[in-house]
Amino acid sequence: MLSSEALRDLLDPDSTVLLTVECQRGVVGPGAALPQLAAAARDSGALTQVARLVAAAHGSGVQVVHAIAERRPDGRGANRNARLFRAAERLPVQQLTGTEATRVAPPIEVAGRDLVVRRLHGLSPIQGTDLDALLRNLGCRTLIVTGVSANVAIPNTVFDAVNRGYTAVVPSDAIAGVPADYTPAMIRHTLALVATVATTDEVLTALRPPDVRPA
Repeated sequence: MLSSEALRDLLDPDSTVLLTVECQRGVVGPGAALPQLAAAARDSGALTQVARLVAAAHGSGVQVVHAIAERRPDGRGANRNARLFRAAERLPVQQLTGTEATRVAPPIEVAGRDLVVRRLHGLSPIQGTDLDALLRNLGCRTLIVTGVSANVAIPNTVFDAVNRGYTAVVPSDAIAGVPADYTPAMIRHTLALVATVATTDEVLTALRPPDVRPA
C-alpha cells in the first residue's frame, strides 16, 4: 500500500484522469437492465463514492471521462460471441444509443469539461475505442478506475490500462459487482497485483490541496 505522500504524487492533477465505467442509468439506475448489479452499486455505497470522486476531480482539475456502453437498435456492430452478449440482447432494458439508459446516472454529475466515450462492442472502454488516444492527448499517466462491474468491465479496463503503460488506481469502495463478496476477493487476488488499491477517502485526501487537508 502506498503512503499518503506517494499516493498524492501519483495522483498529480496534471497527469491523472478519473474514469467512470458504465455508471449509466440503464446499468446502475432505477429500472436498470440488471437489477442485482444496480442494487449492489447502490447498496454498497459504490455509486455514492463514484459521485464523491467525480465532484473532487471537478474541484481539483482532474479530467473526468465517462465510459458508456450502448448498442444500436438493430444491433449492428455488437458482439455476439459470448454468453454475456447474447443474454444482453434479451434484457427488458436495452442500452440503446440516445436513450435515457445511456445517460450518466445520478448522483454523479457531469460537468461541461467532462469527456464521454461510447462503445458499441466488446468488454472494455479502452480496447477498440478513442479512449487510449484521448488519454495520451490529455497527458494521462495515472488512470483512476471506478464503476461497474467488478465481474467483467472493471478488470478488463485495468488490464488494458496497464498493458498500455498507464498506472491504474482502483478505489476499492467505488467499484461493484455481484455477488457482493466477489468484489473484495477479486480486488485482493487480482487487481491488487497490477493496480494501486486505495479507498475513496484516501484518494480524496490525495486530491485535496495541502492547505485543505485534514490535520
